[in-house]
Amino acid sequence: MSRWSPQPAPDEPDGLILFDGVCVFCSRWVRFVIDRDPGRRFTFTSIQSERGRKLAERFGIDPEAPQTNAVIWNGRAWFKSDAALTVLGALPGTRRLGVLKALPRTIRDAAYDLIARNRYRIFGRTEACMVPSAADRERFLS
Repeated sequence: MSRWSPQPAPDEPDGLILFDGVCVFCSRWVRFVIDRDPGRRFTFTSIQSERGRKLAERFGIDPEAPQTNAVIWNGRAWFKSDAALTVLGALPGTRRLGVLKALPRTIRDAAYDLIARNRYRIFGRTEACMVPSAADRERFLS
């Protein structure tokens, strides 16, 4: 079993996305999800928050150098490409992309890791976590 295989998380709210809050690409991912989630099924916590740090440590994610984001879905924590495709599979307009889970995880995660390793260099990094709009603030758990 891979280190990044889904893990049980029945005590966490479904739809919780753990993300790197200082990563510009990751913050754009959160904005992408918010813009396509009219049912407001997803909530967010940055790895840099107290809650996010505890969650990251629980799932073996280094909060100082996160290698993956995570999503809680159906009582399980999903990582890397599984996390991204789980979210895409639940959003209107992107559900068809969920079929990419049929590809072997090793191939999907290799592509994910390439982007993750280079995300700061390609997309940038901020000194502080993104600040959600007033309308979205309740979706961010700290």
